[in-house]
Amino acid sequence: AGSQIQGTAGIPRRSRRRKSVAIAYELGQGDGVEPQRPRWEPRDWREQLERIREMRRSRDAPVDDMGVQKCYDSSAPPQVMRYQVLLALMLSSQTKDQVTSAAMLRLRQHGLTVDTVLQMDDETLGQIIYPVGFWRNKVKYIKQTTAILKQKYGGDIPSTVEELVQLPGVGPKMAHLAMHIAWDSVAGIAVDTHVHRISNRLKWVKKETKHPEQTRVALEEWLPRDLWKEINWLLVGFGQQTCLPVNPRCSQCLNQDICPAAKRL
Repeated sequence: AGSQIQGTAGIPRRSRRRKSVAIAYELGQGDGVEPQRPRWEPRDWREQLERIREMRRSRDAPVDDMGVQKCYDSSAPPQVMRYQVLLALMLSSQTKDQVTSAAMLRLRQHGLTVDTVLQMDDETLGQIIYPVGFWRNKVKYIKQTTAILKQKYGGDIPSTVEELVQLPGVGPKMAHLAMHIAWDSVAGIAVDTHVHRISNRLKWVKKETKHPEQTRVALEEWLPRDLWKEINWLLVGFGQQTCLPVNPRCSQCLNQDICPAAKRL
């Protein structure tokens, strides 16, 4: 009897709920499904990209001739080639392409493999890679990372970004470029200082980003995936030749009329 009383007592309340006013949907949508918001895209980005491609057509920036993709021995066995790619990336941090390329050439003259580097003492390795930026730290990182590759990966490099960034001296940009160059796999956008700077100048990010990793996340939210590999090469060379860190050459830039930063720089 008690349960019947509770059930009867609940009926009026349920009835009152049913008399609620139906929600009126705009644009004739009466199915209750909220319309999907269009994906955010920067203004004029496709035209800006085409113009950057035009400015990069000659492929004569330092990154084109001396970038990491040019630093390894293409005739080496795949495992050795991948190791050389990773080392070139480690050396390239805060170092001009010309300096990285010369250091890699000297290393390759000594036989650049996991075993030769492990057999090399720190002083010799330092003399070979000098004057790359932070060369003392890089000696330490290279020896530590090479030992891990020998012990854990059989002398090869990891094939995922997650594992690559666990290696001493390897950051997200290096990891994504290693995936691009060594494994021919696009796991994300490689964002260095050039890509970071230019993305903010062109307003290719919803709001200003402070660090390259923030820029990577922001770009990956809207940039079509088939452009992820190309964008690093395009913007690095563009940043080396035209959109310079200080005193960018706006007067020579094809995007001068549609670049948000052109008028104030």
